[in-house]
Amino acid sequence: MKMLTTQLTGLLQRIAGSQEEAVEDTARLLAQAAAGEGRVLLSGTGEMHGVVLNAIAGAEPFLKAAVLESPETPDQADRVWLFARSAADEKILQIARSLAERGIAFAAVGDVKKSEDNELSSLADAYIATGVTRGLLPDDDGGRVVQPHLFAALFIFSAVKLSYDEMLMDL
Repeated sequence: MKMLTTQLTGLLQRIAGSQEEAVEDTARLLAQAAAGEGRVLLSGTGEMHGVVLNAIAGAEPFLKAAVLESPETPDQADRVWLFARSAADEKILQIARSLAERGIAFAAVGDVKKSEDNELSSLADAYIATGVTRGLLPDDDGGRVVQPHLFAALFIFSAVKLSYDEMLMDL
């Protein structure tokens, strides 16, 4: 338990230290929709759909949030926020490509840092990396276990939501 706590604490500190500007950029992008006539449409693949559920039905819902039904749903007033365990997730990349082609602004969360090789980060208007690329703890067979993708994404969601709510209070 102590090793897990230490590793998770380190993960959250790395995200907070390296992604602070990206969190603000994401909040600002999403607040553009809420400040106007738009909505914030969310989509997540696999376990990352948990962030979407939290945004819509959690104890503190994300203002003006809705589930992204299809890449054709948003209009220019809307903003989209995508969550993927891997930035190479083909389903999320298809959505991202469609949104980019239509000129719909969107933010994304993926595992690896922003780079030219990271297509998702290149397509997105704002991008945040979870930094979860392998398990946090060694197992008995020399592998690694505990890949807290959803945990990291919920932390990022909460950080963005704090900034987003603050921006909307100033309107």
